[in-house]
Amino acid sequence: MLRQSSRLLTRATTMTWRRPFSTDLPAANRVDSTFPEAWKKVIPTTEPPMTPSAFMKPRPVTPSSIPSKLSVNFVLPYSSELSGKEVDMVIIPATTGQMGVLPGHVATIAELKPGVLSVHEGNDVTKYFVSGGFAFVHANSFADIVAVEAVPLDQIDPNLVQKGLTEFTQKLSTASTDEEKAEAQIGVDVHSALNAALTG
Repeated sequence: MLRQSSRLLTRATTMTWRRPFSTDLPAANRVDSTFPEAWKKVIPTTEPPMTPSAFMKPRPVTPSSIPSKLSVNFVLPYSSELSGKEVDMVIIPATTGQMGVLPGHVATIAELKPGVLSVHEGNDVTKYFVSGGFAFVHANSFADIVAVEAVPLDQIDPNLVQKGLTEFTQKLSTASTDEEKAEAQIGVDVHSALNAALTG
């Protein structure tokens, strides 16, 4: 028995087995033909409608070396602030803390909290205040940032922020229902983050 265990142990240490990471795999175009086939069975005389995946570009291939720039898409429900802009770094206000994203960053999904989003391009730094959203960092040095609301930091009036913070603090102290307390707490959190962004 001892001989067998030593032989198995030797075989286990000399085996070279490597599982590929998801970033090692090539980006493949996945075409789902189930929906068009089912459509043709039900309504053979009409072309099937396009699904969202038909409008999406295929994922860019992950480069073998780390690129020098990070490509950023920063979108809001009503506009696109940055579209494929190549930058040096982005600092994201994630719920887990400030997160710096450089080219070659590991793939990550982060929820945004109210705070300052900084876009660094050479010596230029553009700052936005975001109220919340999500950041999707891809392994191919692309980052997609989706925010509910964003305003360039230099367009925020400090007097209105102080006024809003006072109003929501008063509402929080006089709130009687859970809904009123939640709404007031959100207002206090956002205005406190705005105040911290302007003063710090």
